[in-house]
Amino acid sequence: MKTIIFVHGMFQNPKSWNNWIAFFTDRGYNCIAPAWPKHEGEPRDLRDYPPNGLGDMHLHTVVDNIEALVRVQDNPPILIGHSVGGLIVQLMVAKGLADLGVAIDSVAPNAMLAFDWGFMKNSALISNPFKGNEPFYTDLESFHESFCNTMSLEDTKVAFEETATHDSRNVLRDCMGEDGEIDVEMPHSPLLFIGGEKDEIIPAKLCKRNAEAYSDEVSISDYKEFTGRGHWICGQEGWQEVAAYIADWLQDHKAVKYHISSRVSN
Repeated sequence: MKTIIFVHGMFQNPKSWNNWIAFFTDRGYNCIAPAWPKHEGEPRDLRDYPPNGLGDMHLHTVVDNIEALVRVQDNPPILIGHSVGGLIVQLMVAKGLADLGVAIDSVAPNAMLAFDWGFMKNSALISNPFKGNEPFYTDLESFHESFCNTMSLEDTKVAFEETATHDSRNVLRDCMGEDGEIDVEMPHSPLLFIGGEKDEIIPAKLCKRNAEAYSDEVSISDYKEFTGRGHWICGQEGWQEVAAYIADWLQDHKAVKYHISSRVSN
């Protein structure tokens, strides 16, 4: 049985993957959705009682946590990540630790930017250097504007109550630095990038640019854009279409094996 590890992004925890776990479990996968450090438990509790030291957390702490889980699997797992989780998937693929990788609305490596108002505004608000290590406290209004901009306020409230958390500004800051760097010219396991047409946090054009940055001629780096989707692509109405597309892509590529070390030596 093939294992999928789902990696959540900022302002979320494993609760955001509940529907996906059920979907892929029904298709015969062993599904694991770990929490980032200081993201364990119920989102409401995490909002009401932010964990001590949340604002001090850095990207490398999250990456190390996910990498430790990946390395104890019997075989290289499939990794599916959203937003910062998508960047973490790319980092694991770059280390040769993933069989297949799917990056959904992913933060891009190597400080790739999009000169898009939504992207610049959200990035600046979160990474604001004048806020130091103060956590970014998400609320319903900001969640509706950024994550759920294509949804009604009523539907956004449900998503917010069930899944939203606060987060460390340092994680996003680190994504733009050395910890977010990847050699995109090296051979790698197959990667699929998913973009949402209406995403206000990670514009679809940045997802496409991220996919196209991988330049090894033999390695696979596919891109698929879904119309009408925002950053809440994994939870908004129609998430099943996205999950089904990914399931088909995984099925098509499950037999593709990349032995990076042997290819490099050749």
